[in-house]
Amino acid sequence: MIPTFYKGWIAMDLLDIKREMKDIRRKLHQIPETGFNEVETSQFVKDILTKYGYTYEEVIGTGVIAVKKGKVKEAIAFRADMDALMVEEKTEVPFKSTHNGRMHACGHDGHMSLLLGFAMYLSQIENLEKTVVLIFQPAEEGPGGAKVLVEKGYLKKYHVEAIFGFHLYPNIVEGKIGLVDGPMMAQSGEVDINIYATSSHGAMPHQGVDGIVVAANLISAYQSIISRNIEPIQGAVVTLGKITGGEARNIICGKVRLEGTIRAFNTEVYNTIKQRMGQINLGLEAMYGVKIELEVRDFYPPVVNDSQLFDMINSSINETDIEYMKPVMLAEDFSYYQEAVPGVFMFLGTRNEALGYIHPLHSCYFNFNEDVLIKGVENYIKICKKLNIF
Repeated sequence: MIPTFYKGWIAMDLLDIKREMKDIRRKLHQIPETGFNEVETSQFVKDILTKYGYTYEEVIGTGVIAVKKGKVKEAIAFRADMDALMVEEKTEVPFKSTHNGRMHACGHDGHMSLLLGFAMYLSQIENLEKTVVLIFQPAEEGPGGAKVLVEKGYLKKYHVEAIFGFHLYPNIVEGKIGLVDGPMMAQSGEVDINIYATSSHGAMPHQGVDGIVVAANLISAYQSIISRNIEPIQGAVVTLGKITGGEARNIICGKVRLEGTIRAFNTEVYNTIKQRMGQINLGLEAMYGVKIELEVRDFYPPVVNDSQLFDMINSSINETDIEYMKPVMLAEDFSYYQEAVPGVFMFLGTRNEALGYIHPLHSCYFNFNEDVLIKGVENYIKICKKLNIF
């Protein structure tokens, strides 16, 4: 599965790397694996790194860290995620997924290819001022491989002072670099609510307590959290996307279940939402004589880009290549790295309407033009030069 093209000590230019990344991406696309199960993917990455002269460490199961040592131990890091989604691919590309029910529908095959392309370039550079750490991380989609990697102390072990990462993004034009200063992506959580009411005959509603009526009031009250309890300039979302309840048209509903998500760019705002949900539930319990169970599963913290590193990157890229973006309510476990060290997460635009690359992330039709990956490599090179790594 290793690309036949390998130049060893012969200098590779960016055109060579561009061709190599395309081949790598298509091979990775065929072997999608879910979080902490990226066995074949991990071996592929390790084989490529070995071909280009790297030694590596296997971390947190299927993760891989490769290092290009500099004159000092202090390091900067670049990260790519490795896992795929439980999605049945419906593209008809010749390099379609060979693993039924799994697909690289979020572009992680592209992220790995981009970082491997940067590794190729870096392999030719001698006498780095600082060490460069390349992190191939499992389980971004869940349960959060970045958190495990940070907790195991790998950033400290390799003396990482700053970290950078890319995510392919079909909402901006192919080749544009999407930049956000400060909060970029949201903290997220899953919400499950069970309302235990009292069933009765529909013709005798006074003998029961209608769970659907309680749910209607709960939904309405939850929607007031954002408009009345959160400062208007703060971004936050409360979405109840699923509701199930009732047995028949003529029976007062005895149980209702609601499922949803909450998101915010600020942890304090996120916690306020959770607190208000609990308070609303207590009020409804007292009002209707029901029992309401609330479970909130906290996921990733917000992605917050370091302003000094943002300014550095902003000054290194041609203005025509930049798309200044508003924060988005998506979530990413890159945030765990940023809790430990300063970092910047960026989007790499893949939208190309002429070629039909218009489908959103997580779509069974998601695809992109691999030529765009060289833009990411070029940006990583600029970051290193700006930081006087080489």
